[in-house]
Amino acid sequence: MGGGSDMYRQQILDHYKNPRNYGELDDATFSHTGENPSCGDTIRVDVRLDDDEETIEYVAFSGDGCAISQASASMLSERLQGKTLDELAAMDTDDVTEMLGVDISPMRIKCAVLARQVAQDGAKLYEGDIDELDVTKTED
Repeated sequence: MGGGSDMYRQQILDHYKNPRNYGELDDATFSHTGENPSCGDTIRVDVRLDDDEETIEYVAFSGDGCAISQASASMLSERLQGKTLDELAAMDTDDVTEMLGVDISPMRIKCAVLARQVAQDGAKLYEGDIDELDVTKTED
């Protein structure tokens, strides 16, 4: 990343210091929690679906952790609104790193993708694709 990466670093710091959609939804369609044991990050994602039960109307998150995990959750909460559950399911690590706009070291990638994994697992639980999962954990 060249000189433009400073802009992205500032964006990450802004989302960390001023998180968007931080809090919990009382009327969430589904909620799920995850953690990154190697770093101590914890994230809860609440999703409210539109009446069609497929389109994401609103996303909130709560928890704490490093700047990367919290900024990623904040950015994701904005990005997912208006997307479908299928679009959420299709998101991969490259989508998250592109959203963040900076190179993420292998040790920090678990921090960056935690919110996406939590949202995807929450959707899978909601849709019945997986039966039971108390907490999503990033792989060690």
